[in-house]
Amino acid sequence: MAEFAISVVFASLLFSLSSLTIESEGNINNCDLFDGIWVYDESYPLYESSDCDFIEKQFDCSNNGRLDNFYPKYSWQPSACKLPRFHGEDFLERMRGKSIMFVGDSLSLNQWQSLTCMLHKSVPQSQYTNDRIGLLSTFTFPEYDVKVVMSRNVFLVDVVDENGGRVLKLDSIEAGQFWKQFDVLIFDSWHWWLHAGRRQPWDYIQEGNQTVKDMDRLVAYEKALKTWANWVDTNVDSSQTKVFFQGVSPDHMNGKDWGAEGSNTCVGEEKPVKGDTYGGGSHPAELVVEKVLGEMSNPNLVYLLKITTLSQLRKDSHPSIYGYGGRRGIDCTHWCLPGVPDTWNQLLYATLINQD
Repeated sequence: MAEFAISVVFASLLFSLSSLTIESEGNINNCDLFDGIWVYDESYPLYESSDCDFIEKQFDCSNNGRLDNFYPKYSWQPSACKLPRFHGEDFLERMRGKSIMFVGDSLSLNQWQSLTCMLHKSVPQSQYTNDRIGLLSTFTFPEYDVKVVMSRNVFLVDVVDENGGRVLKLDSIEAGQFWKQFDVLIFDSWHWWLHAGRRQPWDYIQEGNQTVKDMDRLVAYEKALKTWANWVDTNVDSSQTKVFFQGVSPDHMNGKDWGAEGSNTCVGEEKPVKGDTYGGGSHPAELVVEKVLGEMSNPNLVYLLKITTLSQLRKDSHPSIYGYGGRRGIDCTHWCLPGVPDTWNQLLYATLINQD
């Protein structure tokens, strides 16, 4: 019995030392993690899609027929520091007894699936459950008492069915009551604000007593984000809850943005943009996000994962025609797994280390 106790203490000490090593290797204090370049790295990817049979088919590019293998083998290298390599067991230990929730659209789903796979690959012998009820998916690691949840909520603000039709309410967030129970919240919203026609899930837009048929979508987006930011300002205690905004994930539907004249899609792209500058410039929705976060009563309540520019450089990592084996068109919006969302989660992990 005494030998067993000593072994447990020794194992615990080793884990603590490994955690300290992870922190010191990162050297991320006062470093802009989002300023850097992509470098080819044979030690990547961190997993194969075959390691996680729960990955959505639309993200499983290799099993859908993609043969080139460059895109999973790039790692993000910040200019002024070394980004810590993702350590799933350390992540789970830090989150022990806590719950994490992604709130957003299919880009949130992309990141959620990436994180659950990275964690599962790190502790393959640890049991897990993966349940979905309606728009809520819950991935649980019982050994660590950790829940990683995905809540499908594409606008963050409410869409309500009324007599006249479906109303997008720019100043209402009923879902906020549910969000309060989570220890880490990662929000995302943008792409559905551009949907029109049959893909538009609302008939009217309402703010206060004013109801309109439509408005400039970027303006509507800003109004909704201000409502969300006010909810965070009013309801979040930073000593209890960590809040992140995923940032705006870009698509690649105009080759001129990366110097490929005559190309209108990401089809055939196999390597990232060289260097640290994207020809297409700043993403207008990301500028809105930065503006709204900067105007919050407490701007430090939300940490912005500034994934836009580094993702703009990855024209090569979309499903392209391999989202569903080419049967559902061209996808230059979402990301293959393994792929770019793994780096988003590596940055999330580095930030959590830095905040502890």
